[in-house]
Amino acid sequence: MHNIFIIYTGGTIGMVQDSETGTFIPFDFELIEKNLPDLSRLNYKLTVHSFDPIIDSSNMRPSIWLEMAKIIRDNYELYDGFVILHGSDTMAFSASMLSFLLEGLQKPIIFSGSQLPIGEIRTDARENLMTALEIASAKRDGISIIQEVCILFDNKLFRGNRSFKYNSDKFEAFRSPNFPVLAEAGIHIRYNDEVLVNNAGQEFICHYHIDNRVGVLKLFPGISKDTIEAVLNSNVRSIVMETFGSGNTMTDSWFLELLENAIKSGKNILDISQCKVGSVELGRYETSQGLKSIGVLNGYDMTFETAVTKLMYLQGELESQEDVAHWVQQSLRGELTKND
Repeated sequence: MHNIFIIYTGGTIGMVQDSETGTFIPFDFELIEKNLPDLSRLNYKLTVHSFDPIIDSSNMRPSIWLEMAKIIRDNYELYDGFVILHGSDTMAFSASMLSFLLEGLQKPIIFSGSQLPIGEIRTDARENLMTALEIASAKRDGISIIQEVCILFDNKLFRGNRSFKYNSDKFEAFRSPNFPVLAEAGIHIRYNDEVLVNNAGQEFICHYHIDNRVGVLKLFPGISKDTIEAVLNSNVRSIVMETFGSGNTMTDSWFLELLENAIKSGKNILDISQCKVGSVELGRYETSQGLKSIGVLNGYDMTFETAVTKLMYLQGELESQEDVAHWVQQSLRGELTKND
């Protein structure tokens, strides 16, 4: 019998329609079990931890990430795998953060949810939950096939820190264009062995520190100097700068001077692309050569969700800004591919 630990945080999967208002409201996980009678037929021993109160994913925050990580730490030796039921809107942020907080995983942590409540006739909740449970319990020669934090949605298993929600209207809610899917469920679940993580021999470590002093500067044609100054002068340790194409910005001297002054004052500026596919290549074009020369950091092909949570994690673990700058440009949990 497989022992699976389910963490139920909330989200659409656990919603029911209020007969008076017509709006969707949360309900207890026991009703999910009633909507899935097949659960009792499976060779699983399920233990459920429900957040109280349950959480709309729009209210996700660092304290909840730490709580989830500690729940997994406290139960890590007792279970074969973990399934986290979570609202889809911020699922990629949570999966990315837990990938950093939980180092050396040798068991699967599978985030899943749904676009429709589990009680709806055409819901995707049943398939997502059943497949997540099967992957969370899957082993070869007694060893878990998946040994990392993932997102399971619409029969595809993604690396958590490579994924983002791109569609709020289709069951195919997530994509990972810069990294292959880890598995795909059809008649059989087919695993992409070439890209799976093997953490055999590593020590499992749960980290407990997050520093959320991270700002975001999203560039657009015509952005004002005042707007840029407001972000660069804010009380943060690092800034995620969303640039054009392969990491390009305008080349105005005043703009580069503002960035350079912020870096000299001790802030880290991480360059990621607004494009969902591709990678930052600092110095490839004249429009990014100046960034490289003043010390802007290369975010390569990291998603926005990963860039933000990785900086929060590193800042929580490291006091030195130089150390944060170094490690944010390295692959810690398979979250980026270096192109230099």
